[in-house]
Amino acid sequence: MKKLGLFVLVAFLMGASGAFAQDVQYNFAQGTDFSKYKTYKWVSIKNTQQVDELTAKQLTVTIDAELAKKGLTKSESDSADLYVGYQTAIGTEKQFEAYNTGWGYGPGWGTGWYGRGGMSSTTATTSTIYIGQLDLDMYDSAKKELVWRGVAKKTLSEQKDPEKRQKNIAKGIAKLLKNYPPPQKKK
Repeated sequence: MKKLGLFVLVAFLMGASGAFAQDVQYNFAQGTDFSKYKTYKWVSIKNTQQVDELTAKQLTVTIDAELAKKGLTKSESDSADLYVGYQTAIGTEKQFEAYNTGWGYGPGWGTGWYGRGGMSSTTATTSTIYIGQLDLDMYDSAKKELVWRGVAKKTLSEQKDPEKRQKNIAKGIAKLLKNYPPPQKKK
């Protein structure tokens, strides 16, 4: 019974650690003809916490590059087809880690090679994990309506290497914009 309990605990912890991987979701206004959007303009989303200037520049340059791959052209004109803005947030989650320092067998396991008794202890710790979230919104400038939204969440770590940080941002933005424009349903 102890083996089963330990197995369930380890399986749960392994599953929980997978929850901290990058998660990307998107949604869009059904019936929108995304092929008509050719230009976009950056806009600020009001009442949102802003990131530092270096991170903001890394995000916008990377998003610009991905949108260019999608056939969109950046514009400074208010008559751009889309208004694009983003917001970021950092949240925290608690991570629970437990490990067993040995295998112990007690009464009920039988005699023979296993013997009776043994010692083991389980140690558990908790730590705070920082989760970063990026919400990318695209508004139809003529209708003033949200037509596409992508959300990316990822566990944050202190990246001391700026190149590695930029590589991670590029990978995340590419994954975020993978489904823009949304796939057309086959008729």
